[in-house]
Amino acid sequence: MAWIMLGVAGLLEVVWAFAMKQSEGFTRFGPTSVMIVAMIGSFWLLTLAMKTLPLGTAYMVWTGIGAVGAFLVGWLVLGEQISAMRIAAAVLIVAGLVLMKQASPG
Repeated sequence: MAWIMLGVAGLLEVVWAFAMKQSEGFTRFGPTSVMIVAMIGSFWLLTLAMKTLPLGTAYMVWTGIGAVGAFLVGWLVLGEQISAMRIAAAVLIVAGLVLMKQASPG
């Protein structure tokens, strides 16, 4: 169950990062509100997952999901530039997440 909570927390991190971008410096109420709610949910689920998962594992997976997810949203939704080096960086992050999951109890 901790891994599921951690996965959802990571996805909510992507939501709040996207909403932060859409808030245009916190000048738009809707995206700013979504960002705040998603942040609270993300941190809450991360906290629950950390009850059973090691700190380093939980934090790395949470930030990794957020980083790769934000990269994908930036590319697919916002039309940000993509390059072979950026793709390689994302692949390395995912590889690190897989290795961390394999090396962790729970």
